[in-house]
Amino acid sequence: MNLESNVAGHYAHGALAQAIDRALVAAGKDPERLTPADLGPIDEFHIGGGEATAALFAQLGLQAGMRWLDIGSGLGGSARHLAAAYGCIVSGIDLAPEYVEVAGDLARRVGLQGRVDFRQGSALALPFPDAGFDGASLLHVGMNIPDKTAVFAEVHRVLRPGGRFALYEQMRTGDGDLPYPLPWAEDERSSFVETVADYRAHLVAAGFTVEDVEDCTPTTLGPPPQGPVSNAVIFGPPFVHRIGNNVAATKAGLLGAWLVLARA
Repeated sequence: MNLESNVAGHYAHGALAQAIDRALVAAGKDPERLTPADLGPIDEFHIGGGEATAALFAQLGLQAGMRWLDIGSGLGGSARHLAAAYGCIVSGIDLAPEYVEVAGDLARRVGLQGRVDFRQGSALALPFPDAGFDGASLLHVGMNIPDKTAVFAEVHRVLRPGGRFALYEQMRTGDGDLPYPLPWAEDERSSFVETVADYRAHLVAAGFTVEDVEDCTPTTLGPPPQGPVSNAVIFGPPFVHRIGNNVAATKAGLLGAWLVLARA
């Protein structure tokens, strides 16, 4: 099994749509009559969830009609936020076919079909033409990518000159063994956590100018979301255990959550 297949398998659920519907019904929601806010507790996997997404995109001066690429789009929460809050036209790409299918169905249920689309594919070979997007985002995805310069070069290719690239990532902040399993990997075979300096070097090598770097770690130390609609409910005890290891590594000074803004 190659690395990308291993990563896709790590995130696979097998009955994700049904699990989401059960959680929504338990919360008193009609699965066919939803708003993006109803999905907030489940469709954002990165630390900080929807609040972190909103804070990130609020810094970018987004305007209606902008074309945006979300890499590693998962269940589509970030893409739907961009479309609903700013009127962007968003394409998401993800390795996991199940996530792509569910993301598209959730977009339909909240009335955003036509403004967001999702497809299965690799960030190393983005299926888009040159200079087709005004901006791109990568939220808690790079930890599964060994050749970040190659991915960032692909992102640079599909952005128009001056396009923004926003990254919100788990990064190395200290030496020591990481306590696997973590949310993105069962072990070191598919985990490629790097430092802020490494990310900066990869971005510059790919042609970007790094404009801002922010340590968001202090906002990431809380428990996983609770309640009938949450990632913990959807993915069960293994997810809670992985998040616990992530928080422990953060408190030990090994990991941190960092925001990087760059321009093509």
